[in-house]
Amino acid sequence: MKILINVVRRNLKLFFKDKGMFFSSLITPLILLVLYATFLAKLYRESFANALPEGVTIPDALLDGTVVSQLISALLAVSCVTVSFCANLLMIQDKANGSIRDFTVTPVRRSVLAAGYYIASAASTLIVTFSALAVSLGYLATQGWYMSFSDVMFVILDVFLLTLFGTALSSCINFFLTTNGQASAVGTIISAGYGFICGAYMPISSFGTGLQKALSFLPGTYGTCLIKTHMMRGVFAEMESIGFPPEVMTGIKDGVDYNIYFFGTRVSVPALYAVLGGSVLLFTGLFVVFHILKKRAK
Repeated sequence: MKILINVVRRNLKLFFKDKGMFFSSLITPLILLVLYATFLAKLYRESFANALPEGVTIPDALLDGTVVSQLISALLAVSCVTVSFCANLLMIQDKANGSIRDFTVTPVRRSVLAAGYYIASAASTLIVTFSALAVSLGYLATQGWYMSFSDVMFVILDVFLLTLFGTALSSCINFFLTTNGQASAVGTIISAGYGFICGAYMPISSFGTGLQKALSFLPGTYGTCLIKTHMMRGVFAEMESIGFPPEVMTGIKDGVDYNIYFFGTRVSVPALYAVLGGSVLLFTGLFVVFHILKKRAK
């Protein structure tokens, strides 16, 4: 255990010492928040207001709270995974510069090294994502706050689980990478494409039926839905309290992926947690299996 703690401490120090790696991880969600607030907030606000049925009006504060909650949900859903790939670059750097060979000739077991990379990556990512969450909640408080204490606690849990999912997924993918060029290519692909396939940039409901069914098999889709469920529960409760018709509420929730369906059946919140938690265990297990197979092959 002492050796594992030392390995984790070493990896954390290197992550925070590498200013390029740390600040790129930290600035990414903050840049996204600024871009959303500057360019997309007005577009989302107008689109949402225009989508309401004729005769249905919404107070400005509630409209702002709805739009910002949706934007923050997208930001957190993407950052939890993309930042994990940045934080996990240390494992590839050690392969590229030969540091991993120095470790393997010492008494330190390979399993301890693998666990050290995994835990350090998760810890680094959690620091960044929880910092982004704090800034996002502060921004939401200035625009329109409708969240309860339990909503905030559930969002913290959602970010924690989605970060573990991102860490497990990036660990499995980065396991096969050996150069910084490969890591850069994979990171670019993930950063550019993940937000679309998880329903963060565009709701899954806006895609075609076939693509919706295909994306319903991806765990990231359910992680995004979880964050939206707890970020937007308060604004939807407020809409219901001021008299929004049930059919209008259903249409709004379906349109922003607050309700998500698996082949026509609405997925409940416990099922969302089961899928996300099961995915964390699955990819973590695969990461362990990869190391076992590599050890046997050698």
